Amino acid sequence: MGAIDKIYSNKVGISFFWKKQQPKGLPKIQLVFRDIGFLLTLNELKDFSDACSITEQSQCCSQCTSHHNCRSLLLRTPSDKIDLAVNKEELKQIQELINGTIFRIELQQWVTTTGLN
Repeated sequence: MGAIDKIYSNKVGISFFWKKQQPKGLPKIQLVFRDIGFLLTLNELKDFSDACSITEQSQCCSQCTSHHNCRSLLLRTPSDKIDLAVNKEELKQIQELINGTIFRIELQQWVTTTGLN
């Protein structure tokens, strides 16, 4: 873990900054869950969170009897060429990972700008 600065994690994934890629300005956030990694800006993370909220409002197939194994929800990602098939529990965990990451980054930015660190 020496090569990264962990931001947030839960049972589905982790978010972090790469230490070697700390450019001036706003660094990109690495978000990893399942076997997928996204390198995103804070605004892209917020868009991803919005996509989770939109997907959450979708209805699963009413005939589905196995909601835990069924990946009937299609989650848009910040890449316009990639969508993910997820189930409701995965969606909930992904959204929690994204929102926890956003919260921690914005809290750190606030602490830094107010001089409380």
